[in-house]
Amino acid sequence: MKRRMRKVTALVLSVGMMLSMTITSGAVTIDEAQKKADELQSQKSAAQAEKDTLAVKLNSIIDQMNKTQEELSAKETEISTAEEELVQAKVDEDDQYNSMKKRIKFMYEGGNTQFLEILMSSSNIGDLLNKAEYVSKLSSYDRDMLVAFQETVKAVEEKEAKLKDEYEKLNTLQTSLVSQQTEAQNLISSKEAQIAEIQDQITDNANLLADLKAKAEEAKRLQEEQAAAAAAAAAAAKKNNSTSSSNGSSSSRPASSGNVVSGSGYFTHPCPGMTYQSSYFGEVRSFDPRPHKGNDYAAPTGTPTYAAAAGTVITAGWSNSAGNWVVISHGNGLVTKYMHHSSICVSAGQRVEKGQQIGYVGSTGYSTGAHLHFQVELNGTPVNPNNYM
Repeated sequence: MKRRMRKVTALVLSVGMMLSMTITSGAVTIDEAQKKADELQSQKSAAQAEKDTLAVKLNSIIDQMNKTQEELSAKETEISTAEEELVQAKVDEDDQYNSMKKRIKFMYEGGNTQFLEILMSSSNIGDLLNKAEYVSKLSSYDRDMLVAFQETVKAVEEKEAKLKDEYEKLNTLQTSLVSQQTEAQNLISSKEAQIAEIQDQITDNANLLADLKAKAEEAKRLQEEQAAAAAAAAAAAKKNNSTSSSNGSSSSRPASSGNVVSGSGYFTHPCPGMTYQSSYFGEVRSFDPRPHKGNDYAAPTGTPTYAAAAGTVITAGWSNSAGNWVVISHGNGLVTKYMHHSSICVSAGQRVEKGQQIGYVGSTGYSTGAHLHFQVELNGTPVNPNNYM
């Protein structure tokens, strides 16, 4: 009987020790998981703070980019205006030069023909002025006006050059800002990925912590149940001892083309190979509230374009807004402009004939598709091209 009591007591103590070890082990694991949760939350907060700082920096960069873009747009408008002023100054200079030659011819028409031929054979304006120094009756008014026009052309050229230099500096700044924006955005994306990774670890650790706590609760419940069972076994053993002493029984339980002239008007069509006319003079389009200054002729890239009438090429080159463009002076204040070429085939100062090819249709400058923008101006004011065709 004493031996049986010792076995029951040993069993109760063994169960109690195992349950105690389980709870202690579970408590330590829970503490470690909770510590890790705190560390992860701290890492997430730090990463979020860094992301917020980067976001503030990015917003500052974007604000500066918007401001720079506004300055670029304003500078583009100034450059476009300067280009128009330069073209008009060159037109005025050309008209004054031609008028001056006509007056000189009239003055000496009945005089020394050799002298007249010398003057009329001048290769350029400078050559004419040098020879004209020896002409005592040359109009000082004409000379002063011509010099004034030349000075105006030079001043406008300098203004345009300065504006383009300022534009390039702004453009360089904008490029730098774009690079900074990309770098900041990449850092933010990297930080967001880091935060997402930490959040995944937090979620996994939270699930582990919840599982550990559930197991700890389950272990506690089992401990309580087993302690109760051990107590019941002890009580039963005590009762059995009492029964054995009375009756001696016991019990146990288990657990490229040439000149092309069309129509009978003063102007020939500048782009006879067009597909259709996409815009008209004076038209107000959805993307531009200002009346359209010319006609747009939609045509495949590479379609030839032609001089509407004979004249002198004032400009042949690049414009930020007009792209590759050609400007022709026809005298008496009449000017034609041809914009958005893919390439051009005339040069400034060149004399062109009516219907002579000047370029190829493209979509350069401010353009939404391949077309020729054809603009006619009289004394600097846009007029309807159809009036001359």
